[in-house]
Amino acid sequence: MPTARSSPAEPTPHRRARAHPVRDVGHLLRFRAATVRRPRAAALALAVLGLATVAAAVVPAWVTVDPGLARLLQPGLVAIALVAGGSAAASGGGRELLPRDAAAVHPISPLTDHLGALLLSPLSAGWLIQAWALLGLASAVGVPAAPVVALCWLVASTVLAQAVGWTSEWLRRRHRGLLPVRLALPLVVAGLLAAGPAEVVAATIRDGDLIVVVVVTLVVVTLGLVVLGARLAGAVARLVPRDEGRLETRAHAPRPTPRSDFVVLRRIDRGSVWRSAPLRRGTWLLALAPGSVALAGGLDWPALVLMPGLVASGCVLLFGVNLWCLDGRGMLWRETLPVAPRTVVAARAWVLAELLLGAGAVTLLLGAVRAGRPTAAELAAVVLALAVVVAQSVSAGLRWSAAHPHAVDLRSARATPAPPLAMVGYSLRLAVATTVAGLLLTGLATAGRVDLLLAVAAVLVLVSALRISRSVRRWADPLARAEVVAVVAA
Repeated sequence: MPTARSSPAEPTPHRRARAHPVRDVGHLLRFRAATVRRPRAAALALAVLGLATVAAAVVPAWVTVDPGLARLLQPGLVAIALVAGGSAAASGGGRELLPRDAAAVHPISPLTDHLGALLLSPLSAGWLIQAWALLGLASAVGVPAAPVVALCWLVASTVLAQAVGWTSEWLRRRHRGLLPVRLALPLVVAGLLAAGPAEVVAATIRDGDLIVVVVVTLVVVTLGLVVLGARLAGAVARLVPRDEGRLETRAHAPRPTPRSDFVVLRRIDRGSVWRSAPLRRGTWLLALAPGSVALAGGLDWPALVLMPGLVASGCVLLFGVNLWCLDGRGMLWRETLPVAPRTVVAARAWVLAELLLGAGAVTLLLGAVRAGRPTAAELAAVVLALAVVVAQSVSAGLRWSAAHPHAVDLRSARATPAPPLAMVGYSLRLAVATTVAGLLLTGLATAGRVDLLLAVAAVLVLVSALRISRSVRRWADPLARAEVVAVVAA
């Protein structure tokens, strides 16, 4: 049976054939929409997100704010480009419209993959929060047409970030290309590219000068970056994924067999995390990026209390919201091991907790360099905040993993543990829970009430512990466990 016509590298001389990538994106979007488990809830979520975006762009114009907030426009514009670029560089180009295994039997071209990643980029809590903040700021301190300029900047930054992501992946797949990526060279280039235009765009939003010229320029630049990203995606598709292959083929010296089942399972789970390219990259990014911002900005200790919640909310999204996807098809083998179910879930929760604690500790150590000497209440608040948000994140991950499992191949550098819209819901719920806890502890630390800090933290940790215990009991149920295994190992 000839397979040449199924090759995505086949030249397409006809005009109709050149339109296939756009048409394929439509097919894939309809396929993803058809596989949504709760379509009404998904439609409602999209409608709410759309209304929130419109409200962020309109409502602040009716509110009187301090005109000095206009000075935040330029650093905000640069920050959006850098955060989007860093996220895309860590995930190797963006999100997958179709998982790698499922796409293996379909003639999906790199351009289709690139366009799909661009469409899915806004389905991220980090992108949405930044977009709402920028639209609200532009609407509050700018001219009436300022939200249009801000929206054009958001789109241009997103497309630039995808180009940065493909560039990072292209460098990783070349000989000696890993060093420039580790030096954050693509991200530095993106920052330099965004710094100059950001000053012009900020002045346009604030004063309204040359709006038409700026909007047209941003649209043209966006189209050019789309083409550049498509070329880079094609170049990446022709190279072997060296980073992923190196992790999977590395030789490991045998170590002594642990004495307990728990230690054996913990060692396996820990190895699974660090052998996965997206988990390893994402963990380092989330541990170092917020800490670097805190170090550069010289945040004080009350502000640092909020940092563990930010880091934990991000890290748990790497695999914690779909905890059993770490095994993939190997979960069938794991379930045949003569080990108590409680031991299995305890080892997995332990590995997730130590990952969150480690990333949060790195962030706090970086932020503490310029934060000065803390008071007893501030130091207690930071330590207790880390413990509270880790407990909240682990309990949420265990509950969601049992209730909504998904089959995911975490070997792919661009994999996410759940569909994009589900990830938005998870991240928003986690962000709200951890931010509320952080604000509560910050207020008590500012008031110097160590006794209340201990009491509130104990209550929050106790609630999370009860939820974790309930999840462990549910995992011991063979029917509930079989449902999860059937989905994850599919």
